[in-house]
Amino acid sequence: MNQAYLFVHFKEKETPDGEQVYFGLSQDGFHWEETNGGAPVLTSTIGEQGVRDFTILRKEDGTYCILATDLSLARNFKTKYKESWDEVGKNGSKSLILWQSVDLIHWSKPQAISFVDESFGCVWAPDIIKDEKTGEYIIHWSSSHSSNHYGSKKIYGTRTRDFEHFTPPFILFERDEIGIIDSAMYQENGSYYLFVKSEANPESIMLLQSDSVTGPFTPIPAFSEEMKKLEQGQYEAPTAFRTEDGRWCLFLDFYGTVKEKQGYIPFVSDDIHTGRFIRSDESFFFPYGFKHGTVLTLTNQEYERLKKAYL
Repeated sequence: MNQAYLFVHFKEKETPDGEQVYFGLSQDGFHWEETNGGAPVLTSTIGEQGVRDFTILRKEDGTYCILATDLSLARNFKTKYKESWDEVGKNGSKSLILWQSVDLIHWSKPQAISFVDESFGCVWAPDIIKDEKTGEYIIHWSSSHSSNHYGSKKIYGTRTRDFEHFTPPFILFERDEIGIIDSAMYQENGSYYLFVKSEANPESIMLLQSDSVTGPFTPIPAFSEEMKKLEQGQYEAPTAFRTEDGRWCLFLDFYGTVKEKQGYIPFVSDDIHTGRFIRSDESFFFPYGFKHGTVLTLTNQEYERLKKAYL
């Protein structure tokens, strides 16, 4: 095998140590191992002192960054947010937490970055994709906004080259009167594929396609048909990667159950363009329930370095 995989995620726990940075490692993308003796690899000591909903990026210069939602429900849900998700959405952190590294082992201290004004609600679930035409990175996320009284969330984007300077936010994808969250975008053969969670009609995951990184995006009907086979309102946080043999693996975070059974459910497609992803539980192994994260494809050298440090 010429590649391996790193899964950056958190754990569903009621204690603050769950909302930190965990690494999972795999040589084939199907069988996953825990790392660091089951302890977090990175811990946020700033903002809410808890992080969720990770994305990881290998930048053009060969360095790496992890970006996360600045949110600790274990610390703040019952107190600061009065056990209200609406309160989190409106008054949660407007910053994201950033770590950077040259080798995936030694990481910078956590840094808060922000590119929104006070009209935005909480900045949720970032993802990053490179605009091949401009060389910029597009960070996209979901937020509510004062323009609709902090109602239905939309997917917003900002452009950056250095993760220090950011363009004003723009709307990347929205649906009239329907909340959209948890965006993840991938490029394949000149097309861009956007996974999102729709909060109604359907209350499920959608897959959309565009010839441009900023849209407009068109739903892929075959994917929606596959998603109808699942119980609605039980899945979120899509993340995907291409396996070494050219197939696409999609993980959906199954949250509609007791905490002990929460975690990612796998689906496999021979061709992302078709939208046909087949549920494939028996082909995968997770040591525990990975929660809302992103997979980074590794070289063998990167895998061996991580294995030496964390396994």
